[in-house]
Amino acid sequence: MRVKVLTPLAVALGLMAAGPASAQGVVKIGVIEAMTGQQQSTGVQTLAAMRLYMQQHGDTVAGKKIELIVKDDGAVADNAKRLAQELIVRDKVNVLVGFAVTPTALAVAPLATEAKIPTIVANAGTSIITERSPYLLRTSFTLPQSSVIIGEWAAKNGIKKVVTIVSDYAPGADSEKTFTEAFTKGGGQVVEALKVPLAAPDFAPFLQRARDASPDAVFVFVPSGQGATFVKQFIERGLDKAGIRIIGPGDVTDDDLLNGMGDQVIGTVTAHMYSADHPSELNKKYVEAFKKANNGLRPNFMSVGGYDAMHLIYEALKKTNGDTNGDKLMAAMKGMAWESPRGPISIDPETRDIVQNIYIRKVEKKNGELYNVEFATFEAVKDPGKAKK
Repeated sequence: MRVKVLTPLAVALGLMAAGPASAQGVVKIGVIEAMTGQQQSTGVQTLAAMRLYMQQHGDTVAGKKIELIVKDDGAVADNAKRLAQELIVRDKVNVLVGFAVTPTALAVAPLATEAKIPTIVANAGTSIITERSPYLLRTSFTLPQSSVIIGEWAAKNGIKKVVTIVSDYAPGADSEKTFTEAFTKGGGQVVEALKVPLAAPDFAPFLQRARDASPDAVFVFVPSGQGATFVKQFIERGLDKAGIRIIGPGDVTDDDLLNGMGDQVIGTVTAHMYSADHPSELNKKYVEAFKKANNGLRPNFMSVGGYDAMHLIYEALKKTNGDTNGDKLMAAMKGMAWESPRGPISIDPETRDIVQNIYIRKVEKKNGELYNVEFATFEAVKDPGKAKK
């Protein structure tokens, strides 16, 4: 005799099915974001972009009213899991969006599977995330997308010796591993690999070790919001005066913080999927509208993850004629392609991960402000980790 053990969520979902249905004319989107704490800027940027999309496209699609229910997880995995359960069971959301850091996305993945709720990762960048549930999709990026390209670029552009400094969690490991593979394959040498604590990091001792190793460049990955601190301590330790360059994925020269870093960062080269300086007409309009709606705040790469998550939801609802069945929405989202403020993007129908252009950019001063100015484009980049499988 087999006994099936039901999880608390499964029991609650069973009660939901037997109980009164949620309002038929409303599509509820549960937003789990870091609105406070170390990753606050990610939550602020993402939610601002989601609300801008609704302002531009209306709050009704396929005859359904769109409602955002926002929860602050402070970028803590246990909080994200608890809030996801509340949103699923009590608020009866139809879609989940957000996840400022990888641990929060991974914590929610089993719940997405159990509840069969489309869950859009608008921020977190570790490659494995979308493999943890068939109901996860991504509109942000993966660290390997940018790290491989900056590794290849560095090896071809006179950088021979590098020290890597990355935050000690899954995206840091992803970026370090894929950068090192690409850079050493091109003939470069990683002379030291350093990991810094994710929470409240003090980069100074690691930067001193990097300076002592006399590399041509430091490859750095820190999450959105920590780049300014890293650059400040990089300069304080005199690495710039020693002729050591900063390279890495674009998190370190985050558009949100770039102007506060000072002219010392001019010339810094990074690879990333979005710059506020991206020259398309769509992006120029996006930046202007975002600034107008947010007291002059410049949109960063996290913002477009939220903006495109809303586009994905709206277009999927049009395809399903407003049907919010999880499997139907997932089918509608897979393979979707559109023009984003960052450039052309699509959702890989097999991996549910984002396919997008990656740009090599250099920090330059334009009209008195610092920008990541794109000078090379790698088109339709899939996640390198999944591309190998």
